[in-house]
Amino acid sequence: MRPFRFGAVVRHAESAKAWAEQARRLESSGFDVMLVPDHLVGARFAPLPALAAAATATTRLRLGTMVLANDFRHPAALAKELATLDVLSDGRAEPGIGTGWLAADYTAAGRVLDPPGVRVGRLAEALAVLKGLWGEGPFSHDGAHYRVDALDLYPKPVQRPHPPLLLAGGGPRLLRLAAREAGSVNLATRVRADGSGPDPADGGLDAFLAKIAIVRQAAESRPVELGTSILELGEGGAEAWSHADTSAMAETPQVLRGTRHDIRDKLRHWRDEHGLTYFVLHHERDLDAFAPVVEDLA
Repeated sequence: MRPFRFGAVVRHAESAKAWAEQARRLESSGFDVMLVPDHLVGARFAPLPALAAAATATTRLRLGTMVLANDFRHPAALAKELATLDVLSDGRAEPGIGTGWLAADYTAAGRVLDPPGVRVGRLAEALAVLKGLWGEGPFSHDGAHYRVDALDLYPKPVQRPHPPLLLAGGGPRLLRLAAREAGSVNLATRVRADGSGPDPADGGLDAFLAKIAIVRQAAESRPVELGTSILELGEGGAEAWSHADTSAMAETPQVLRGTRHDIRDKLRHWRDEHGLTYFVLHHERDLDAFAPVVEDLA
């Protein structure tokens, strides 16, 4: 059985010093991964330079994204940036990538939000380009969305054959893609096709268990790390991700209530019974409350 791993999403800080202190705080508290989101709107740092700065302040903490929006960058440029981050962090890059989904990002940048099927197809092709460019020698690709002509990327990442990839999603198409291509799958709430927010029809224990089943079936014998994000900690704690309604999620590991002992036992249940081992704290303000649980289980 895989050991527990814990990540925390961190969005911004008031200064370089404060950002470095936040990264060191996560590392000293036993968290495994620092994760930065990727949106054009809102109070958030750009993820890749923020992670490069965090790398200089830490020695063990892994550096991830929750998650990069594929539509924002050509995969050839992204492959180079992520490989550089992996080199400069001595092999600690752990990128998460998704299709891009938030309508406000696309509207603000004058971009068209394509239907989900188009975005998932584009992401699948981008993953092939990333992995190809991280391999040895020149790589070419001629697809529906991207073309690469005999590009021999430099630098190559430290981690071979490539940095471990995380995909996050709640829809069946994206979950099946993640099961085939990613090292980690973050089981998330499905979003509306129009990019306006979480789909209220996707919630509750049955929907969450169905996502696990989709990943297991699509992965076949391929080992995949399963996890999810903790959207609410404590009794009615914080506003959930993108105003998701957590009222139907109480039986899932996305909502953790009760004592330190209760939370620890619930996470152990989801690991022992369902194979979930990677849990991401979504709200920075819950770090102090959650740190003792990390200490118990990490």
